[in-house]
Amino acid sequence: RRVLRLERGGLGAPVLSAGVPMALTATVRHFEFALSDVDRSVYETLDLRVARHPSESMRYLLLRTLAYCLSFEEGIAFSKGGLSSTDEPPVAVHDPTGILLAWIDVGSPSAERLHKASKAARRVALFTAAELSQLRREASSRTIHKVDEIEVWRIAGAFLDELGSKIDRNTKLEMTRNDGQLYVSVGGSTLETLLERASLVADEGAARA
Repeated sequence: RRVLRLERGGLGAPVLSAGVPMALTATVRHFEFALSDVDRSVYETLDLRVARHPSESMRYLLLRTLAYCLSFEEGIAFSKGGLSSTDEPPVAVHDPTGILLAWIDVGSPSAERLHKASKAARRVALFTAAELSQLRREASSRTIHKVDEIEVWRIAGAFLDELGSKIDRNTKLEMTRNDGQLYVSVGGSTLETLLERASLVADEGAARA
């Protein structure tokens, strides 16, 4: 059982271990996930306290929380700077020596940010509800280092909105990924959506040439 995966509140406001923000800039959501990621052979119980900044949408909060769970491995953590940080990803994986192994972004980052991420980390993943065409259009606006290796995981906005309607301050969820399908059970309901890896390059073969 993994307990008290804490992050810092919006604008860098620290969050107490009891789950109470020291400043009225963030609301802490408590998630208990029973995770069965069959596709990655990861099975964990995750106890997360995630600070939601007043300017943060529920979609974004859920995207970065799901990104954490679906990318879970040793060394993973939320950004210490919260939404105020422009120099680090919402979720990252470091090795014991501090080397950045994975930059895990959320939403619709700029091509410049993705280029920086790909130069900084060995692996870059993006969890998003944006249309793939929109992401590819932005990605084509400038050169991005190893753009064809960036993982894109699109989660339908309707799925996130329905899930968001069932989230309270304290929420228990069962989440399963199996054969490209994502299932989340919460409050007596089970929601389902497709979760497949996509690319920022329309023709990956051309990008590797």
